[in-house]
Amino acid sequence: MERSNEDPRGALVRPYAVTRGRTEPQRDIAIEAILLTTQRGQQEARFAGRDKQAIASLCDGRAQSLAEIAAYTRLPLGVSRVLVADMVADGLLALHEVAQAHDDDRMQLLERVLSGLRRL
Repeated sequence: MERSNEDPRGALVRPYAVTRGRTEPQRDIAIEAILLTTQRGQQEARFAGRDKQAIASLCDGRAQSLAEIAAYTRLPLGVSRVLVADMVADGLLALHEVAQAHDDDRMQLLERVLSGLRRL
């Protein structure tokens, strides 16, 4: 029995078909990068295809990371990265890069996370 909220295409559409065979994005986008739909995206995303329209709707008025987009759309991260990079290049999404932290800062953050997890 098919659930009503699942994609009727199911596993019939392979990830490379969604990206037209491309596996590398036009630009490198960090998994934690924040994305928002632009005004142009609000107007034109419905003509960009089903998956891009879903991404634009998801990021419309609510900032989403690349990881969240992949999770909510149930697309593989690589596919989401290619689609999002295309949308940024087309002006449909605004990319807000996360500031680069120093290695020491990252290590301290990871140590605090690990310590918190151990306390659970």
